[in-house]
Amino acid sequence: MMSLLTVPWRTARTFFIAACLVVTPSQVGAVVKQITATFSPDPSNPQKNEFRNTTRNEGFCLSQSATCKAHNIFSLRSHIRGVESIGPIQPNHTDVRQGAMIKTPAAWRSLMVTNRETGEATTVEVRIAGMGAIYRLSDDVREITGEPNMYFSHRVLWATDHWQNAPTPCVAIGPISHSGNTGFGFFWLTPTEAVCGKQAKFLIPGFGYESLDFTYELRTPDPLKMSSGVYQGTQVYTIGPGGDFDLGDVVVASDNTIQLDFTLTVEHTLKVEIPPGGNRVELLPQGGWQAWLQQGRRPTRLSRDQTFNITASSRFKMNMECEYTQDGKTCSLREPVSGHIVPLNVSVSLPRGLNDANGLAVERRPLLRDGSGTGLFQPAFYVERRPGTLHFEIPPDEVAQMIRPEQQRQYSGNVTVIWDSDI
Repeated sequence: MMSLLTVPWRTARTFFIAACLVVTPSQVGAVVKQITATFSPDPSNPQKNEFRNTTRNEGFCLSQSATCKAHNIFSLRSHIRGVESIGPIQPNHTDVRQGAMIKTPAAWRSLMVTNRETGEATTVEVRIAGMGAIYRLSDDVREITGEPNMYFSHRVLWATDHWQNAPTPCVAIGPISHSGNTGFGFFWLTPTEAVCGKQAKFLIPGFGYESLDFTYELRTPDPLKMSSGVYQGTQVYTIGPGGDFDLGDVVVASDNTIQLDFTLTVEHTLKVEIPPGGNRVELLPQGGWQAWLQQGRRPTRLSRDQTFNITASSRFKMNMECEYTQDGKTCSLREPVSGHIVPLNVSVSLPRGLNDANGLAVERRPLLRDGSGTGLFQPAFYVERRPGTLHFEIPPDEVAQMIRPEQQRQYSGNVTVIWDSDI
């Protein structure tokens, strides 16, 4: 007695995220940056269910890679020039907005990213975690301060030392960086959304920023709960007085919008391996047929377990197709001479790490043609070549009708088990 088992599988598509600077005539006044991240399972670290940032560093982190690696940050360059003062900075000003100041959108903001093929949406969170530039003076710093030493001139220009000492709550990182007699490079982390300002001790006729950079942090969803594909979304910030990026009332940017375009790519794996010969399943009594052939003891149970190896990082569902069926839900086996048909119960057990929609382990879960009860399995972590089992059994009350002492009978039927990542 035997049944035939055919096992196809479908693999997942790819999911990717990228970033670049694009400025076109239709985007006058806006800087567009694209941020990319990707997820693909790592066999050497199956517990790591995280996106990998694939955005190319620009600006500060390109030149100060060791500093950025130590702080686990990335940077993008939003402006090269065009961030200038509209008037002088007065000495000893009491209003922080009338001097040099920085406030970034450091609080977490949510945006939707949508699978461009399926329309599936999920949430990404982003915060601007720091900002830096070269501040540029209109005049030689030594002439402004009357201090002949350039290094000390940048220190005495401000009430609280040079810009390598950031005002709280900002935190300065990176080495001291002079840029000629009119410039000074800095980078400040912004742990909270607050104003960080510097009070000038001398009249500064003109002030601005070049090479304006920022760093960001991402909170991405669990990729194991996302379908394969490319997800895209946009976050827009304003830059200017009172904007998301606020540089005070004296400094304005010619491009007053920063747009972040997100592209997340998920590259899932779903693979099922059946051992050689595993597509032919022979149902047997426990211990074989010897008790029936030699002692006439009629078996009460016909069954067979077929193992398989599964590799999965994505959600998937299971169902089956049948050559024969009586009730429309389950498969059947047929004896060709008599035309007698018996039901075949099929169930599945999945390895640890692959759970149902409620997070429960999958043990002898019945497989039905309509997929009810097996419509969603999801990995808690990346599972690589772990054994699972397909269970085949004739209901005990049907076995007696199949076995007749006076004649040999053979029941067979094709069963197609489907692992489907298209959810």
